[in-house]
Amino acid sequence: MFPAAAGYDRATTLFSPDGRLYQVEYAIETVKRGSLAVGIKGKDSIILAAEEKARKLQVFDSSQKIFQIDDHIGVAAAGYIPDARVQVDNARFFAQSNRLIYDEPVDVEGVAKNLADMAQQFTQFAGARPYAVALILAGIDKSGAWLFQTDPSGTFIAYDAVAIGNNSDKVNEFLEKKYHGNLSIDEASILALDSINLISEEKTGASNLRMAQIDTKTKRIKFLENNDIENYASKSRENASKRTGK
Repeated sequence: MFPAAAGYDRATTLFSPDGRLYQVEYAIETVKRGSLAVGIKGKDSIILAAEEKARKLQVFDSSQKIFQIDDHIGVAAAGYIPDARVQVDNARFFAQSNRLIYDEPVDVEGVAKNLADMAQQFTQFAGARPYAVALILAGIDKSGAWLFQTDPSGTFIAYDAVAIGNNSDKVNEFLEKKYHGNLSIDEASILALDSINLISEEKTGASNLRMAQIDTKTKRIKFLENNDIENYASKSRENASKRTGK
């Protein structure tokens, strides 16, 4: 006897009798298998942080999970990263087109909606699978600081703090307890690493971590060097020791 999904999970456009799109759900499961990414909005900044696992001989100089869209917008990804690169390229084109046409930086929500619309298109046409990646979009525009999450279904939602990827449910529960809106840029950065270290198997240093900051004064994204990340990581390890009593 075939399982309940048999026949209904072979086409993106086919709903099951109980109203489910199995291919979209499979794509969301791929996101949950990806390494963790976190976005946190502080009182004067937005932080993006991600865990990146590399092989011993891999050259690990540039981030593969945090991308720059425009001077004032960045993205962190979890899931199938090649899909993230395609979405990032489209977002960059959208942002630059806005500058050429209107001579001003693009709104963060406009980019989030554009990314979500692109993801949604691949849930309704046969012959193409959904994007198997979720994105945390962070940016500061004329209306303030924004943090959005998109997923393979084409949904986009604004958050103050959010995690995507492996064990994100546990991390989001942690953020609900620890987050408050008055975080400084340093406090938000440490909380981001606290969130990753909560579930990470690598807690000894910053070699597996990537981080970017956008502050409200400059409205420009800054990718942190390993030394800066290590400073935050050491304070995060101190916090972990206090929580565990070790």
